[in-house]
Amino acid sequence: MTPAASPSPSAALAQRDDRVLPATRALAVVLVPILLTAFVILYGFPADTGRLFAWTIRPDLTPMVLASAYLGGAWFFIRVVRERRWARLSAGLVSVTLFAALLGVATVIHWDRFNHGHVAFWLWAGLYFTAPFLVLAVWVANQRVAAPPHPDELRIGRVARVVVAAGSGLALVQGLVMFAVPSVVIPVWPWLLTPLTARVVGAVFCLGSAGLVVLRDSRWVRLRLMVEVEVIMLTLMLVGAVRARTDLYTDRPLTWLMLGGFVATLAASLWLWRAMATRAEAG
Repeated sequence: MTPAASPSPSAALAQRDDRVLPATRALAVVLVPILLTAFVILYGFPADTGRLFAWTIRPDLTPMVLASAYLGGAWFFIRVVRERRWARLSAGLVSVTLFAALLGVATVIHWDRFNHGHVAFWLWAGLYFTAPFLVLAVWVANQRVAAPPHPDELRIGRVARVVVAAGSGLALVQGLVMFAVPSVVIPVWPWLLTPLTARVVGAVFCLGSAGLVVLRDSRWVRLRLMVEVEVIMLTLMLVGAVRARTDLYTDRPLTWLMLGGFVATLAASLWLWRAMATRAEAG
């Protein structure tokens, strides 16, 4: 038998049309209602987590921070369902994989802290024991049809690229430190944390790692959705800080540093989004 000829380079390149695969969309369809339900519970009823959620979370600010990530994630996966270009989504799926993997590990480490008799716990455990593998699998599959960059695509400037990379790197480092050694962070954190909630909040910060994509690809198409998600999350976190302001330790320097950093990052993200939209309209 004559072995089948391998595809020519031109044929292989033609298959890389940057489409979003059906499996990627299907996973997003499953995740959106889960994320929206968790957001409603945690942001709308933060004081009732013992009755409504997988474990009792105190104080109220912590469930609202987690809820902010869930609504940002819901918006991201809604866009996955509707999006045509894989380039707009790939960076976000990598950070989601890390986030879900960390929460799965945290669940194992702190197994005794969860409400095992509540259906919400088994939904939580099922989600975070499977989601890292499922999200990573669709990312790997979809990368096979990722199209190479076009030279005429809109790119962010050098200064913005450095700022985005630095902020994303800082968020990742902070998140990993909180997850690995929560005892170092708890005494100085702006509000009360336990080892479990420190790891959960650390996983939320690790979502910021999506911005590191600018280190190898400065196209605006790679970053735009990440900026939208960041704006949603930071806005909800700041509103949550106002709602639960009595939870904050106002005598700790990190409280004001973090709140100021959130405001500055939100303002910078909105400026970048507007600046790039203006450039796109002009060009």
